[in-house]
This record gives sequence, C-alpha cells and structure tokens, in this order.
Amino acid sequence: MSKNTLPVPSTEDRDWWRGAVIYQVYPRSFQDSNGDGVGDLLGISRRLPHIASLGVDAVWISPFFRSPMKDFGYDVSDYCDVDPMFGSLADFDTLIETAHMLGIKVLIDLVMSHSSDQHPWFEESRASKDNARANWYVWADAKPDGTPPNNWLSIFGGSAWQWDTTRCQYYLHNFLTSQPDLNFHEPQVQQALLDVAQFWLDRGVNGFRLDTVNFYTHDAQLRDNPALAPERRNPITAPAVNPYTWQEHLYDKTQPENLEFLAKLRKLMDRYNAAAVGEIGEDLRGLEVLGEYTSGNEHLQMSYAFELLSNKAPSADYVKEVMDKVAEVASDGWACWAFSNHDVERHVSRWGIGDAGARLYTTLMMCLRGSACIYQGEELALPEAVLAFEDLQDPYGIMFWPAFKGRDGCRTPMVWEPNEHHGGFTIGQPWLPVSHEHLRMTVEDQEKDPAAILHHYRRSIAFRHAHSALRKGEMTDLKTDGTVLSFLRKDGAEELFCAFNIGPEPAAIDAPAGKWQQVGVELGSTGTAPDGKFHLGPWQPALALRM
Repeated sequence: MSKNTLPVPSTEDRDWWRGAVIYQVYPRSFQDSNGDGVGDLLGISRRLPHIASLGVDAVWISPFFRSPMKDFGYDVSDYCDVDPMFGSLADFDTLIETAHMLGIKVLIDLVMSHSSDQHPWFEESRASKDNARANWYVWADAKPDGTPPNNWLSIFGGSAWQWDTTRCQYYLHNFLTSQPDLNFHEPQVQQALLDVAQFWLDRGVNGFRLDTVNFYTHDAQLRDNPALAPERRNPITAPAVNPYTWQEHLYDKTQPENLEFLAKLRKLMDRYNAAAVGEIGEDLRGLEVLGEYTSGNEHLQMSYAFELLSNKAPSADYVKEVMDKVAEVASDGWACWAFSNHDVERHVSRWGIGDAGARLYTTLMMCLRGSACIYQGEELALPEAVLAFEDLQDPYGIMFWPAFKGRDGCRTPMVWEPNEHHGGFTIGQPWLPVSHEHLRMTVEDQEKDPAAILHHYRRSIAFRHAHSALRKGEMTDLKTDGTVLSFLRKDGAEELFCAFNIGPEPAAIDAPAGKWQQVGVELGSTGTAPDGKFHLGPWQPALALRM
C-alpha cells in the first residue's frame, strides 16, 4: 500500500471517536512474527482479527519508532521510521491496510514532549550554543554554585536537570536523562512536530494517543515549584516513594501556552477526520486539565486522567465523586476511561477483585459517559505478572525496587495458546518471561469456554454499541445508595437506567418513576421485582430501558 499524499475527504461521522472503544497494543509483548522474542508490527497484523472480534472501534499502538530503547520506545531517535526491532514502514502499511479492512481505526502513540538523546536534533542542539537547533531543547545555565537552575524533579527520580559537558549547561528531562525535553517555546520545534503528525496522517493513521500531553510546555522563567504539604500529596502519576510527589508542579508542566500548540494540531487533524486522546499526568488538577484540553472543538477530542488508573478501587461513592467532578469542570469536554495500561499494575491485581468484580467493572466502563480504552490481556482478566528482580527491564522499577516494582508486570507477553511455546507469543526467548499463571488464561482456552470473561467483554462492548445513549448521550441523576451507584444515560428518545452494586453483599434500590424494560440480561442484569425495586446480587448490575 502506498502512502496517501493528500487527506481524503470523508463523509464519515466526524464524532466517530465519541463513545469509541479503543484497544491498546504494547508492540513488544503482543505477537512476535520472526522468533527474536520481541513483538512486532507483522505480529500485530496477524492478531488483528482477535482485536476486531471484540467489537472495538480503534487500536492504539504504543511506540514503534526508531529508538535506543532506554525507555522501550518512549525515547524516539527518528519519528518518521520504524525501529528494525518492530519491522519496516512497509510492515506498518500492511498493518494499516489490514486494520482498515477489518473496520478498525489506528491510533499511534506520539511522544512529543521529549526525544531520545540520540535523536539528530539533540545531537546538533548539544554541539554548541549557536547552531541552528541550539534552542530546540530546554537548556539553562547553572546557578552560581554550579547546582541546577531550579528545583524541578524527574518522574523517574532525582533532579530533572542533567549537566552537559559540551555546552556546559543543564538540559531538562522530565523522565530519563536520555530523554531530553523539547522546547515548545521555539516555533521551529512546533512545526517539526506538526510535520511528524502529518507524515503519519498521510500514511493512513486515524489519530494519535499523545504521551504526557500536558508536559509539552514549561515555564519560560524556570520558576521553582512550591513544596506540597504531606496531606495534599496524591501519588497518582508517580509512586508515593518518589519525592516527585512532594512538589506542586505549577511550573514544569501544564502551562497555558500548551493550548496554542494543541489548537494547531487540532486544525491539522480535522483535515483528516482524525482524533487524539491525550494522557494527562496531573496529581491535583487532572480532571480540570482534561476539561481545559477537550472542551469545545479547538484542542483535543478526548483525554484521560489517572483517577480510574489509581490504586484506589472505584467504590460507588468514588465513581460518583469522579463523575461529579467531570460534570463540574469538564461538562463540555470528553474523557476516555481506562482501568489498566502499560504504565500501571493490572487492575484485577491493583484492586484485588475477583471474576465477578472484573465483570461488573467492565460493564460499568461501557456505561460511563466518555470513550473507553482497554489494555491487551485485560479481556482475559490477566493479573499482574510476578517477576524476579533479575528479570526486570523497566528502569523505573529498577530505580525504586522493591517498594515500587515498576511496569514490567503489566508488560509481559500476551498469551494466545496454552500448548504452544511461551503461550504462542514467540518461538524464541521472550524479552520478558511469560507468566505461568497467565498460561492458564489464554485466548484459545477462553474462546472454548462460554462462561469466560473474554465473551463478557464482547457482550459489554456490543451492548455499548447497541445504545446511542451509552456512546454519546448525557449522564444525569447520578446517585449512590450504599454500595450501589446509579445514573441515567439519554440520547434523543432513548433513555437507559444503569445501576451497579459495587460490593460483595446483596442490595436493593427503588426503580425510577415510569415503566422500564430490563436489558443486558447477558451481562447479568437484574430486573424490577413486584415491589418496584431492583434487587441486585453481589457485583451485579441493573440495566433498563425506559418504555
């Protein structure tokens, strides 16, 4: 397939992303096609029918660009090429063609806030203070005593500043020292990154997942972040053992100038009917920033914060608190909800839930207002893999072990067949060990079992697609009654009542006024009893359509 040279006008729904279900693929761990133990693009193409069988609308592919792999692809050395580990541009074209043939849109993970220190842009920038790209990264002089320019900290630990002996200046890195931050105050940097986005849009992608989207722009005055009182610390984006959580990050990220760049990116995406979901890394104002970044039609279409990716199991009261906050600060915006991804412990382990809880939370996600993102293996209810220290690859986990074990436990290879070597992922030695526990939960085994959670995911996604009120409708009448969360979803003439008993004990709630017909029986939904109440068993939903 040859790449397009111009955007193709489309009569397709320009709001296709609203209410969409997105499946995240971590390429290193999805499917290996050549036996080197690392997943690749042709492996993804081979397994796209499985993704399509779930009924999802789009696939999000984590980075596959050229990279020294210090942070496993989130340190990019060439934005417009595929790392040989993952294949070639021709392999990517095959993936795009296959996905589109199956009716799946493709979002790719763009890492714009920083590059690798091996990117030619940085190599030129660090060479002198007066070359053509000298201002493409965030450089600053030391304080008179030789210490860093300010107190900003890296998410990966320590100062966010690294001394460079060539320029005799510090450069900013919000993550690894090998991931220098690009300077978005430089117009040429913004244009170069817009050119990167257009390169992939021309190649056929349908949009982007934007890594650390609120980190793009820093305070030009380099003001110190204030200290954060212990009682205000909310370790969502970093583990509690990381002193990163001890600051209020007023100046190193989430600057107002960021919106100006996002407006430029939105104009470009609109030419292609493309969409983006932004990752917002904010401990204190995540939902407020979500509202700022997605309200109206000028910036991002959707964003996800970390409220449902946190360690706090979503009780009825907590979900109501989150959704009430969204209604308050982002009523005109659009969230994308996720329980698991490549950066956090898998949610069935993180929240300590069993099969019934996993099923209920899946149904709940498909009924919440917003779009939804599920992470590879989530449809199998895979728990976090347990790894020995010597098996770790993630620099984050190695840095903070054992208090924080890193992200490798959620990145182990996907399990496809129980009788195949390494679960059908590879014929070689996998880059991370395949979990023995996961080998009892493979796709092949669950396909054969009508009661497996894999089929529940399919039914939940189909239920969402069957009701416009769930995809695009408003959410009203949000209530809690003990362990039961309930709300109404409405779009046009369709109105759905949704209730979820988020707990291990039976519960009963009054039915709303009017006549209701039970729906979602295949999801375990209960109907109204003669007493006019919904009687919910442990971890059971009630789903009803207004007559």
